[in-house]
Amino acid sequence: MKTPAPVHAWDIVLVLLSLLLAILQTTTAQKNGINIYSLTVDSKVSSRFAHTVVTSRVVNRADTVQEATFQMELPKKAFITNFSMIIDGVTYPGNIKEKSVAQKKYSAAVSRGESAGLVQATGRKTEKFQVSVSVAPAAKVTFELVYEELLSRRLGAYELLLQIHPQQLVKHLQMDVHIFEPQGISFLETESTFMTNELAKALTTFQNQTKAHIQFKPTLSQQQISPEQQDTVLNGNFIVRYDVNRTSSGGSIQIENGYFVHYFAPEGLSTLSKNVIFVIDKSGSMSGRKIHQTQEALLKILDDLRPYDQFNLISFSGEATQWKPQLVPASAENVKEAKSYVAGIQAQGGTNINDAMLMAVQLLERANREELLPARSVTLIVLLTDGDPTVGETNPSRIQKNVQEAIDGQYSLFCLGFGFDVSYAFLEKLALDNGGLARRIYEDSDSALQLQDFYQEVANPLLTSVAFEYPSNAVEAVTQDHFRLFFKGSELVVAGKLRDQSPDVLSARVRGQLNLEDITFVTESSVAEQEEAFRSPKYIFHSFMERLWAYLTIQQLLEQMVSTKSDAEKQALEARALSLSLNYSFVTPLTSMVITKPEGQEQSEVAEKPVENESRRRNVYSAGVFGQGPGFPMRFRQRGPPGPIHPPYLPDPSHHTTWGAVLPDIALASVSSATSAPDQASRDLDIRIKETTTTAPPPAPIQAPSVILPLPGQSENRLCVDLKHSQGLLNLLSDPGQGVEVTGHYEMGKAKFMWIDVTFKNPQLQVRASPEHVVVTRNRRSSAYKWKETLYSVMSGLKMTMDKAGLLLLSSPDRVTFGLLSWDGPGEGLRLLLRDADRFSSRVNGTLGQFYQDVFWGPPAAADDSKRTLRVQGRDHSATRELKLDYQEAPPGKEIFCWSVEL
Repeated sequence: MKTPAPVHAWDIVLVLLSLLLAILQTTTAQKNGINIYSLTVDSKVSSRFAHTVVTSRVVNRADTVQEATFQMELPKKAFITNFSMIIDGVTYPGNIKEKSVAQKKYSAAVSRGESAGLVQATGRKTEKFQVSVSVAPAAKVTFELVYEELLSRRLGAYELLLQIHPQQLVKHLQMDVHIFEPQGISFLETESTFMTNELAKALTTFQNQTKAHIQFKPTLSQQQISPEQQDTVLNGNFIVRYDVNRTSSGGSIQIENGYFVHYFAPEGLSTLSKNVIFVIDKSGSMSGRKIHQTQEALLKILDDLRPYDQFNLISFSGEATQWKPQLVPASAENVKEAKSYVAGIQAQGGTNINDAMLMAVQLLERANREELLPARSVTLIVLLTDGDPTVGETNPSRIQKNVQEAIDGQYSLFCLGFGFDVSYAFLEKLALDNGGLARRIYEDSDSALQLQDFYQEVANPLLTSVAFEYPSNAVEAVTQDHFRLFFKGSELVVAGKLRDQSPDVLSARVRGQLNLEDITFVTESSVAEQEEAFRSPKYIFHSFMERLWAYLTIQQLLEQMVSTKSDAEKQALEARALSLSLNYSFVTPLTSMVITKPEGQEQSEVAEKPVENESRRRNVYSAGVFGQGPGFPMRFRQRGPPGPIHPPYLPDPSHHTTWGAVLPDIALASVSSATSAPDQASRDLDIRIKETTTTAPPPAPIQAPSVILPLPGQSENRLCVDLKHSQGLLNLLSDPGQGVEVTGHYEMGKAKFMWIDVTFKNPQLQVRASPEHVVVTRNRRSSAYKWKETLYSVMSGLKMTMDKAGLLLLSSPDRVTFGLLSWDGPGEGLRLLLRDADRFSSRVNGTLGQFYQDVFWGPPAAADDSKRTLRVQGRDHSATRELKLDYQEAPPGKEIFCWSVEL
């Protein structure tokens, strides 16, 4: 008879502490009486200009004063225009003032020992706004935040980003997005990082030719993680992407309330040839992950060069080295050689940006003198660095001056700053001085994709020297109307005021240069017809085009302030931008919002616009003033005595056997061995265990097959396929009738897929799954998603979902559903799933697709009924009935008997 296992004291402690922790959490939740009873987000997008209002209504159901914190993440390019709190019927507005005036209030608050609240950069695309206020028992507070932004077109789409994180269930939660585009909406899609199939029932989308309405209104039960858990599943981004109809005439002039905006993005133009030099930092700080991701990105970028493009590579650390003595055509041979050079780059040494940039310009100057740059081609320099100059010329101002004098307006410079150690302000001025732009590359698993995406934005120049012309008697106060380059997938925007006596029809000419000729686009717009089109109060807000003009003007003035050399000119630009910011109530880098509060409140807060060149350390530190929670839009703290003391760190209770039994036993054994010799019985037991282990090894675990294929209409309903003799790139499935192709790269040595691609023809979309993440590419725009994150994306003709189990499903009506899975059970690796396989057309083919053609099962073998012959398209395969793991079940999988074929 076995002796019952001893109950260890650690087990008892774990159970008691677990119970105590549960009680403390429950007690804290019960004491926290702040409750959000209504949360609404209303975003109106009128002709690309978005006006978003977030309203949160809360009540204090506790018997004591509580502190409620309104917390909201908004897009970086947005300007806050208003914030107010209504407490017991009294409105406390936020007042926008010149930054120096607001700072006096901030300094006074600090001198009194109070804290100040700032807007902080929190992610690649968002900033966090946060305000706290004390709430009396039974009192109600309404928070309202308003912000505005002009949606810019990037790689063929506009994107509206809304962040949702209430941190509790909300009785009335509703989000509405209204879009009005007079040009007509060409496509509309939504994406969410928190949506589930249950939540999707609360999402409705309406669209006609010029209008769209997206509404999200989940019930309490739909918001819950599960019926047993009262926590909310709402935590993440909701994204709306769309584009508008376009013609070869070039653009659209829209007019509202005495202001106009001219959008220009012509269709049907051929890409200009380009000369591009990549200047790559290989200093010691780039070693490891950074240089590997840079190499990965460059290998992909080199593949995207067109045969009529010319290119070269310069790598630099303490010294600069050019790959070739001159620009070379992007032929297959040159690209292959360049890839070998890139693969061999090693990071070490200092950072000599000045010499590397001057080498790039000298190389172009020599090519220009020797007439090696094709007429009307576009010349780009792309600089990638992660640090400040440390070798050679190290003064940033002198480097900027040297580079600008060398380039002399002939070429465009784009600067990519890798990580947060680089001086972004230095790179931004360097780029803006030379007709380009700067972009930060965030250190993450998708850094290579960020580099590729940036290149895609500038990879297809369509026009050079673009100039907008309007009748002088018709318009005034026009924004920037000359542009060096126009790229495919982008859009040029010009806005201005109509003069009092302007003509009934506003006409415009846009001139530009193509490969072989100059071109002029002519657009006309009736003032009366345009004014009438924008009278619908449901889809627009009053005077939005005037605010759009002010927003665009301020953004351009801020850029001009960076690149101007004259102090007097800079002061004039700043004065004009400040005046517009105050007149239109925008929180910009020149203004701040002073948050007013009821008398006696302990905090005074000032909201400021962060700038990109602030260090990440400052942002993290400032955010720490309020706590670490990334919520939207509420987080709570109880005012008064400190809360209960939390117990020390505990291991996961589900693993308490390991901690409570194995570890104490090991410790006791160590003590025993130190104090007395083991007896003979113990030695005999050790010997028996070793002998058993040696003579009878445990059976090998049952593995999951490479692929499980459902076989509708066959005598066997599924087939397990093991790739034992396949290597490298495989055409797994191709079905022209379904408009889909599945390829994969399989390594026999590792017995797993290195990646699997699913490519759709309509909509044009590629999904690449690797062990690290999933990359979705559409319209040359790539997005990376980590496994086991939720994703819900709906586009025309395709739905894409991913759950926390790591299953990505690609489905659409009347099509086969494709699944991609990051399987971490026995035989871990990427797996492919198929559903509704009866929808394959008769033209399906490929390594796996062949099993959906002419398939015949032979009878079981007479000598061994676990073996059969499977004839596929006239070729025989041996099939064996074996025990396999069904990876379609959650790990560790479900054991199934399956007819298995080796390929």
